[in-house]
Amino acid sequence: MTKKVLVVESLSEAAIRLLQESCQVEVRLGLSPEELLQTIGDYHALIVRSGIQVTARLLASAKKLVVVARAGTGVDNIDLDAATRRGIVVVNAPTSNTVAVAEHTMALMLCLARHIIQADGDMHTGRWQKRHLVGTELRDKVLGLVGLGRVGSAVASRARGLEMKVIAHDPFVSPDRAAKLDVEMVGLDELLSRADYVSLHAPSTERTRGMIGARELALMKPHARLINCARGDLIVGEDLVAALREGRLAGAALDVFVDEPTIDPALCQCPNLLLTPHLGASTEEAQQGAARQVAQQVIDVLEGRTPRYPVNVVAVSHKELEFLEPYLVLARRMGMFYAQLAENNLSHLELTYVGDIAEHDTTLITAAALAGLLGEASEEPVNLVNARLVARDRGLVVSEVRTPQAQDLSDSVTIRAQTTSGTRLLSGTVIRGQPHIVRIDAYWLDFVADGLLLVTEHVEQPGVIGQMGTLLGQEGINISFVQVGRQKRGGPGLMVVGLDDPITEETLARVMTMPSIRSARVIRL
Repeated sequence: MTKKVLVVESLSEAAIRLLQESCQVEVRLGLSPEELLQTIGDYHALIVRSGIQVTARLLASAKKLVVVARAGTGVDNIDLDAATRRGIVVVNAPTSNTVAVAEHTMALMLCLARHIIQADGDMHTGRWQKRHLVGTELRDKVLGLVGLGRVGSAVASRARGLEMKVIAHDPFVSPDRAAKLDVEMVGLDELLSRADYVSLHAPSTERTRGMIGARELALMKPHARLINCARGDLIVGEDLVAALREGRLAGAALDVFVDEPTIDPALCQCPNLLLTPHLGASTEEAQQGAARQVAQQVIDVLEGRTPRYPVNVVAVSHKELEFLEPYLVLARRMGMFYAQLAENNLSHLELTYVGDIAEHDTTLITAAALAGLLGEASEEPVNLVNARLVARDRGLVVSEVRTPQAQDLSDSVTIRAQTTSGTRLLSGTVIRGQPHIVRIDAYWLDFVADGLLLVTEHVEQPGVIGQMGTLLGQEGINISFVQVGRQKRGGPGLMVVGLDDPITEETLARVMTMPSIRSARVIRL
């Protein structure tokens, strides 16, 4: 079935063409909240920018929705908790506007330093006045960055190019990272008291909302300037207006506001305050880049692949994701295999990672295994986003063990499932990029975890494999491979048969009549 994508805010034609290669795309701009609410139920993907509010109420009506994509960086307009609870992946384009926002920050800083806006206004009214427009150089000035993420780091490198001294406050940046950027890490109060320019590059959280208020502004130098290209609610607006009106701050520049596109009239009437309408990401390059990034991620999610920039899934670098991708496929297939093999209630799932894979963050791999396992029995969609929540809701205890030193098998994933009747075990690995299951309980074997499989338990004796081949051949079923594991000659054995053709219940019943067969089950991966 062709997936349907709804685009409700502007997106580049190139991105729409990319989506149209594999999806049915509808562009409907200007929808009211109620119109969107009535429409969303038909779509598998929703693409927005910053103008549409993706609320819990909207998501509750989106019965088919798999992914919400924000063509930009911030996701403040998306209810992440509601999306996560419903198993909806949220993606964005965090790297697309880094350069654009950093350059806009520098542009605002230069405008404040050299009174560019006032000078332009004077010239357009026929006034040639220089005396009151004497500016300052940025060279040797102290720039204080509140937040040293992608944009903050990009601003730091540009400021260093202008020979500024850069200090920063960010409790989540390591000393090594700061040293590489040639940035001195300090506390927030020290930053505010030392900086000639303060630029905000922090997210909007409970901790950061209103982080620059009357107390913080009082710490700043009278000749200092404040710039905000991050989130509007980081600054207490009335406190900023008061500081500017009373001459306690030389100037400020805002590109973001609390309730966009509404602007507080007090800000518009404030002296020495430069305002731009959220232009940080408004470059052709940034918007095209964001559109391409989210379009590709929408396709990836709809086709069952891991998106590059998930917001409500554990985020990993692109390089790390390339390494993890085959293990994500392996873990999901192992979960699916176990779910179709199991007969008893599951209480505890332990995932053991052995070898090089144990040196990596395995959170996503565990989520993939849970998605494969629980998706077989859950009425709601289970995926990388909500797998742990579904497991918790089901009372399933999940744990991880990492063992870098390999013993029986290197770079392997093992699932140990504690059930009401005992423990079951499943081990797998990646060989030439393909997911292989190599152990089922006490039986060692090796087969690609893909397609249609017939799994039987039998008593080991001559002719078992031949009898199985003959029976399936009589039914017109082609065999792609046979793998057999045993504990000892004449003892119990396990056989996995790869099938190229569907097997009927009648044929399965015939398999069960074979004298040596103790159980038979069809597994679809």
